[in-house]
Amino acid sequence: MSSSMIVPVIDVQGNNFKELWAAMVLAIKTSSFIAIDTELSGLGSRKALLAESIEDRYKAICHAARTRSILSLGFACYKELDNKADSTYMVQIYNLTLLCSEEYIIEPQSVQFLVQHGFDFNKQYAEGISYYKGNDKGGDAHGVNMRSLFVELLRANKPLVVHNGLIDMVFLYQCFYAHLPERLGTFTADLSQMFPSGIYDTKYATEYELRFTASYLEYAYKKCKLQNSRAIEGGGSGSHVFLEFCKYTGNMQSYIDFRPCLDSQNQDGALNICVQFSAYGWCPNGSLCTMSHDTDLIIQHDEKIKEDKRKKRKRKNKKKDSKGASEACSSPQGKRLYFEGAELDQAVPMSEPALPEHQEKTESTEPTDATHAFEPGKTASKNGNEESQPEASAEAPDRPKEKKVEGGTHRAGFDAFMTGYIFAYARNLTKNKEESSTASLIPTCLNKLFLSGKSVPLNVAKSTFSKSSKAHVHKMDYVWGKNTAVKPEGNA
Repeated sequence: MSSSMIVPVIDVQGNNFKELWAAMVLAIKTSSFIAIDTELSGLGSRKALLAESIEDRYKAICHAARTRSILSLGFACYKELDNKADSTYMVQIYNLTLLCSEEYIIEPQSVQFLVQHGFDFNKQYAEGISYYKGNDKGGDAHGVNMRSLFVELLRANKPLVVHNGLIDMVFLYQCFYAHLPERLGTFTADLSQMFPSGIYDTKYATEYELRFTASYLEYAYKKCKLQNSRAIEGGGSGSHVFLEFCKYTGNMQSYIDFRPCLDSQNQDGALNICVQFSAYGWCPNGSLCTMSHDTDLIIQHDEKIKEDKRKKRKRKNKKKDSKGASEACSSPQGKRLYFEGAELDQAVPMSEPALPEHQEKTESTEPTDATHAFEPGKTASKNGNEESQPEASAEAPDRPKEKKVEGGTHRAGFDAFMTGYIFAYARNLTKNKEESSTASLIPTCLNKLFLSGKSVPLNVAKSTFSKSSKAHVHKMDYVWGKNTAVKPEGNA
């Protein structure tokens, strides 16, 4: 069967924001869960963002959120349909182009990356939805604006899904909610009350629950989609994930960006995979790299390695130590260790045709000692600064330059869709394992945000040693109707 589909992403900007307001709020209120992704203008010092102390990391992210801005916000509303077989979702995806009304830093690396992936800065400055950061200012929180939309998100009380989402959550808080608290414990206490239905990080789920060979967004999405398609083809027991999309007519059609997710075409002959991109979802050469960045081929190659190792163990009955080493290479950590000694321009030969799948966006992430510290899909600045980036190879093999599967446009809306799909797939696996139908979410991933270079996640919970911020307490009163007045801006 074919897993190809056309994904409609609704473009929202200043000239249609009010027109689409009711549809967005309805999609949020009626969803089963909501996936979110952002594009940022930068992140600042990478070294500080990878500090050993989590408290220091939080302070560095806060500094970035106060001095940079969200350029684009994507959210995908997944509504599970009760009258359908298996796990069928109606999905509505929105991509909001934003423009911060305050001064902010925009980093050259971010501009370069986003332009290469189709981000329209002319459109942003001409039609971006205006917003300001920090605490509420007078009656603006009651209007049709980003702060009010964020309040609707909170009031809906739906599970929130992110991918490598700590940075997303910090920026969302500062840009649409209130001034960030100074301490991490206060921030996590606030988050636990803002999203009582839970926050789920699909990067954590990919690394520690699904245990895929790699965990960057495009890889995880395509791997989930491939495995779901195989399960449907195999006709095995248990439910599967199916998606449906709204049929847009009239004026709405002019706002839709239809994103094709096509099955990968079989390719004969040897193909060379970029080792750097395979491991991290990012390559310093970018679109100039002569090796393949096709994630479908990367997944095929990883599966072939895994199968070859399995057969070899079976034939030779390897010793325990060699078996343990092979198992390490099948996990995300093992793959990164395997690639640490590889040259950036080294190719992995491929001779088999590609498995059926689709092609979509390219991500970027920085390979560091802390292991893919930043998930691509938010800003090019996560690729790293000049001090930490490996130099791009100036040499090219004496052969025709191959066409890689690049993502075309890099969109927060489509990234949110992919994030939601990973969660839907992982959630479905949990439902298949549990005898009770009430186990509808992923309990082992509840309120756990992925931390780069750490073996444990950040738990989103209010501890006995932390208090909620004053700005948050006041905002919660407003969100839940205890206080209809909006206090003028003040200190958190």
